[in-house]
Formats: sequence, C-alpha cells, structure tokens
Amino acid sequence: MIVLCALITCTTAADTIHANQTIRNNETIVSSQKNFELGFFNPQNSENWYIGIWYKRLSPRTQTVIWVANRNSPLSDNSGELSLTLAGILLLRNATSDIVWSSVNSSLPSVKKPVGQLLDTGNFIVREESSKPENPVWQSFDIPTDTLVAGMKMGKDLVTGVERYLTSWKSEDDPSVGDYTLSIDTKGYPQMIIQYASDIIFRAGPWNGLWFSGLPDMSPNYSNYRDGFVLDQKEMYYHFDDVNSSDVSRLVITPAGNLERFVWEESGKVWLLYPSPQTDNCDRYGRCGSFGSCSISIPNWPACGCLKGFEPTSTDTWNKGMWYQGCRRSSPLDCGDGDGFRKYSNLKLPDTQESWFNRSMDLNECEMVCKRNCSCTAYTTQNITGSGSGCLLWFGDLIDIRTFPENAQDLYIRMPASELAQGKSKKGVEIVVVTIVSLLMVTLLSVCVFYRIKKGKAKQEGTEEDHGYDPGNGNSEDDVELPLIDFSILHKATNNFSINNKLGEGGFGPVYKAIYIILTSKVFQGVLGNGQEVAVKRLSKTSTQGLNEFKNEVIFISKLQHRNLVKLLGCCIKEAEKMLVYEYMPNKGLDSFIFGINLLYTTQKLSYGAQSKRLDWPTRFHIIKGIARGLVYLHQDSRLRIIHRDLKVSNILLDRDMIPKISDFGMARSFGGNQMEENTNRVVGTYGYMAPEYAGEGIFSIKSDVFSFGVLVLEIVSGKKNRGFVDKEHSHNLLGHAWGLHKEGKSLELVAASLHESICSSEVTRSIHVALLCVQPLPEDRPTMYSVMLMFGSDCELPPPKFRGFSYINTTDTSTYGTDSNNELTLTILNAR
Repeated sequence: MIVLCALITCTTAADTIHANQTIRNNETIVSSQKNFELGFFNPQNSENWYIGIWYKRLSPRTQTVIWVANRNSPLSDNSGELSLTLAGILLLRNATSDIVWSSVNSSLPSVKKPVGQLLDTGNFIVREESSKPENPVWQSFDIPTDTLVAGMKMGKDLVTGVERYLTSWKSEDDPSVGDYTLSIDTKGYPQMIIQYASDIIFRAGPWNGLWFSGLPDMSPNYSNYRDGFVLDQKEMYYHFDDVNSSDVSRLVITPAGNLERFVWEESGKVWLLYPSPQTDNCDRYGRCGSFGSCSISIPNWPACGCLKGFEPTSTDTWNKGMWYQGCRRSSPLDCGDGDGFRKYSNLKLPDTQESWFNRSMDLNECEMVCKRNCSCTAYTTQNITGSGSGCLLWFGDLIDIRTFPENAQDLYIRMPASELAQGKSKKGVEIVVVTIVSLLMVTLLSVCVFYRIKKGKAKQEGTEEDHGYDPGNGNSEDDVELPLIDFSILHKATNNFSINNKLGEGGFGPVYKAIYIILTSKVFQGVLGNGQEVAVKRLSKTSTQGLNEFKNEVIFISKLQHRNLVKLLGCCIKEAEKMLVYEYMPNKGLDSFIFGINLLYTTQKLSYGAQSKRLDWPTRFHIIKGIARGLVYLHQDSRLRIIHRDLKVSNILLDRDMIPKISDFGMARSFGGNQMEENTNRVVGTYGYMAPEYAGEGIFSIKSDVFSFGVLVLEIVSGKKNRGFVDKEHSHNLLGHAWGLHKEGKSLELVAASLHESICSSEVTRSIHVALLCVQPLPEDRPTMYSVMLMFGSDCELPPPKFRGFSYINTTDTSTYGTDSNNELTLTILNAR
C-alpha cells in the first residue's frame, strides 16, 4: 500500500511522503504497484504546471496523462506543493502559499486519520486509515477529465446525484476544459453522446444489452476489453473492463471532439489506436432530419433518404443535398384501430431523448402499449440479448437514424392503414379502399351534421370565438389520446399539493413539482417512470378562466412533438379537478435568468456560487435559435399550423442542458394550410409582446408570433423588459430605443452589461437586426420564421428594417392597445415547470 500521510512526520515506507512536502521538477509523489503515478507535470510547449496521474510504463512518464486536478488553475512555475489536511482535504498551493485547487466537497464526511492512496486502477482516493479502499471519502474517479479507464463509471448516480462525464482538453498542450463533452444522456432511455458546447454532434445511441445501437462494429467485443452498461434504481452508467492486466486500455475524447480507444501493446511498448466510432458523415447528428435515414452506399455516398412511407418536407432543398428539414409522412396517421407498424431493419435507433422504456415487457406487449397511444411513434426491443426482452417506445419525430449493412436493430414505426395496405394484392387493396371510402363517407356525413349543429349552437352562445377552440379544424376532445392519470397518484406525488412542492402560479392556477410517481393508470400504464420528475399544472377551482385554455392546451400540445416545445405527458380529469402533467424543467423560465434574478450559470452546470457568470452570450444565442426552430415547427412543419399568441420570455422554459422549450398553449389557435390570417373579438396575450394589428384590430397570423419573437430577442440581448422600459432621452420603449441605436450604428450599446465579456459582435448585431425586421409594424414586412432561421445561419446581407412610429409607443400605457379583456392578458405566468 502506498499512502500520502496527513501527519507532519511520516515514518512509513520510502514510497510515502510527509504532509506539506514540496515536490518540484516533476518528482513523483505517489506510485501505484503496477500502472500509475501521481505527480507534478507540465505539458510539452507549455510553461504551466499541473498535478496529474499518468501511466508509468512510458518514457517520458507523463506521455499519457489520464487525470488532471488543477486543469483550470495551473501553476505558473514548478514551485508548488500538494498536501492532505487532517480534515481529509487535498490542497494544492503555489509558491506564495495560495490555494489554487482543493478536493473540498460539501458532502465530505468527517475523518479521523485520513490517508491518500493511488490504487492500481488509476483512482486516487482519500479514505479513513482503518477503512478499505472500496469506501473512500473522496476519489478522482468522481471528477474525470478527458479519459476513461477500466473501472471508471461514466453516467449518473441516481442516489447521490453525482454525474460523471468526460471533457476534452483545450488543446494538446492545454488540459483546461475544452469544447467537447462525452457523456451518457439520461433524458429518456440513456444513450452515449458527444456535444460541442450544448449541441449534440455525435450520438452512439442507446445500449441494447450488447453494444450501443449506433456502434454495431463493437460486436463482438474486442478481446482486450469488455464493455458493459448498468441500469437500475440506483445508477445508470457505462464502463469497461480490461481482459488482461497487461493489456490496459483507455477511452479519450480529444481536443478535436473525436472519440478514440487505445490499448497498450506490451511487447511493442506502444499504444494501439482502435478504429474510431466516428467513421463518416452519416455519424453527424441529425444529418437527415426527422424520419430521414443516412446511408453509406455506392453510388450515393453518403446520402439521405426518407424512410418508406415518408417524403421530403421540402423537395427543392432535399434535391440540393440540404437534408436538415427531414421528411414527413406521405399519408397522415389515423390514430385509431387502423394504424399498424412497419418493420425497418438494420437501423441505428433514433434519438431516445423523447422515449420511454420498460424492462419487463416483451415485444408483443410493447406493440400493444404503443398502439394504444396516438403519440407513440415507434417501438423496439430494449435488450437484444438472447431472444430479446424489454420495451423501448418513441414519441414524436424520429431523429438521427442511419442504415447499416448488417448487425443492427429492427425498428417498428407507426404507419396508417393506407400505407400498410400497399403490399397486399390488388383485389385486397380494392376491397379495403372501397370499405374505407364507404366508412369515410358515412363518418364524414355524420360529422358534418354533428358539427353543423354544434357550430350553430356555439355561434348562438358565442363559444367558438370566445374559446379560441375550433372543432372544424379537427380540434375535438375526442381527437386527443393522452395518458389519463389517477387523481390519487398526483395527490400523493405532490405531497397533497404541498406549498413546498409549489413551483409557481398564473391565471390558470398553481403548478407543482411531483417526484417518484408510480403510475397504475388503466388507460396507459407506465408512461411516467418511477422516480421521474414532472410538473403538475392544476386548474384553480376558484378561477373564472382556464377551463377552455385547459382544453386548448390538451388538444394542441398532445399533437405536437418537437425538441423545442414543452412535452405534455398526461392529464387528470376528476369532477372539478383538471390537471396537466408536463416534463419538469429544472432551470425554470428564461425570465429568471435575463431579468435580474440571481440565478447564475456556467457552461458546465447551474450554480449559485459567486464564481459563476450570468447567462453568457453563446448560451443566449443558442436559446434564440432554439426558440426560432420551435416556431418554424409550429408555423410550417407540424401537421397542425399553430399560432401561439402568447410568446414571451416567461413562456420559454429551460431544461437541464439549457435547451429552450416553448410552453403555455392555452391561447394558441390552428390555421388551415392556405389560411393567412384571422380576426378575433377577444384579444388575449401579454402587452409588450402583441403585434400592433392584433392589439388594435384583433387580426392575428403567423406574423403575430414573429413580432413577439422579435421583442423576445431584444429582451434577451438587452436584459430589459419591453413593457415598462422607457428611454429617458427620447421616451422610447425598448423597440424604439433599439431602432434608434441601429440607425446610429450603435446597436452594441443595447447589450446587457453582464454580456460584454462573452459577446460575439457579429452575432449580436445580426440578432438585433433580425429582431428589428421581426417587429416591423406591417405584417407583410416581417419575415417568416423559416426566413429568420436562414438569416441566423448565414452571413448574407440583411434588408433594412422599416418603422413608421409604432416602436416609439410607450408600452407602460395599456390604452395604446385598445380595450382590455377582463384580466385575460396573461393567463399563465409561471416561474418554473
């Protein structure tokens, strides 16, 4: 055993050192029996010094560093010391005795006689002298850098909350935190991903019991190491073990974002590089968009194709090799008994962030569960070991699929009866078509009669206009199939709707956080897993509003599935109780970041520490583009054409990875495919975000949302609210102030002071310019959201914005917008989900 003593004097073997002893010039501090050493090192072409762990078989010894303690706090020279305090804390001090790094942990248990030990696995631990190495109070394996070695875990401890992932070095000579992260994404069914900042660039896919779905070349495992994945109530993590003690291996995320596997070849004294899993352009995340599959084949190498039963969303862009818009269904789903599933073979399984799994079901049960829920898009076997077991379901669009020549999985995708019938005999098809047409005619006649009566009644009572709820567009309550959750389950999960579980409250009613829900719903069992965090939105019994918005939100969100839209998981209706269950957004609303609330953010995680920075510009720009993508889906790509009508900062929620989600569809309206605008006598929304034609005349269209988006962008850039902001010099609101600065070429003066250190001037000025185009007074002058996305994605010259005075209106004066409508300006302002 080799230890680092916590005493001032140390009388153990020669391989130990005294506490607080200074080690310089790359002298070894601690050495394991076989493989590893811990000490000071400085990278080639660098004058900085670090504490690290490396393989000791090589020359020079520090050629292969697997862990760095002070990666973001280097020593400027070779004067430094590492010591272990009597409290069991490792301290690294520089030449002036300032602490530059420590192993302090708020959950560190008290120790009486701490010792530091470098295990032969490469794990440096601090433990009680009398305890075993299996029970450390601190270990380097909990804070990995860029390398995974045998015995390490990459994933999440569900008990302690510790999440272990790899982050690349900044460069070959700089071990500070780089731009690339290798992790296990635990949203939905866990999968391995590589991210650049917060964007996924490569996805190895979910673990299928033998290998990751996107890496079929991993099967069978190489003889030097064996991969494994643990998934239970306490942990979910990837690991590997070396088969032979002499053949050690390591997995590295490089500064260029490549995933590399090395195995030590003892006879040649060299690291052998195994083939990288990132082999071709089909490995680029989401290359072919929704329902598109990438294939490496001659002569179309590489190329995207739509899965059978799907067609390009935009033929023009698709034929030009621009596949990002993906594919759409050739025929719409029936969402009834006629739906079935088509088998697709040898696929990389789609992104599992919008998925659910059950490990005890078989494939037949899996199909039944998926078929009962209209939102279920596809299913497959969760574990292919042996004859296969478990169930994996997808909801919404299927993203990041590729075709392999062999050794990949089957996927069963939901298809309408018309698509499934194409493979049958002509006679059979004719019979089916005649039968369907007959049934449709009878059904259509019945529906027309029913809705004519209902519409006439609604017209008399004024309900159709007042509710923003049009059965003629297919928005019937009967057209919605959502998991129904028992009231008793939500009652228990929210601790009897305890004030301690309350996240916020709006005009609709309170929102509660619910944890450890165990569903036993007879309608759709198991959509919410045990331990899943959700947000429960409860219609206030005393509220005079909200019932119709409740219906509206159920109708719209249950049919919409997109990365940038909040996901509705289920609902509860029991007598006077009406509740909606959403995915939980741990980072709350965007407004809590940009309007002066003391919630702080770093590139790694949320923190309340003074060392953190406020939401920086790269993250804000990422959020802006995410909101734009969500609106493109609502306006253009969804099977319903949705106008949100209440887009604002507080309705943008942020998930764990700061991905924006548009929420609150209680005021949304759907349009027909060729419908351009509509008029309403009931103006709802939030002052400061309303387009002038909507606020003054009740006319709304997709350009109404574009206007709101422009306001939202200006607020994100400036950190100021449009409503209530007054330019002291000219009495302008935020829009007028931004327009004035733009005319004078001083747009950067609009930027919030907290962003100045992180801004990219070209991105900021372009964002402000695009925002001003979006808030032009005339709807026909505003771009579509699709055009906005193109503007953000290119450096082409933008047209000048036009203003005719509207932006100079002071939004603190509510009379500017016409008649108020009985406290319906903002129905749901919530601080969190």
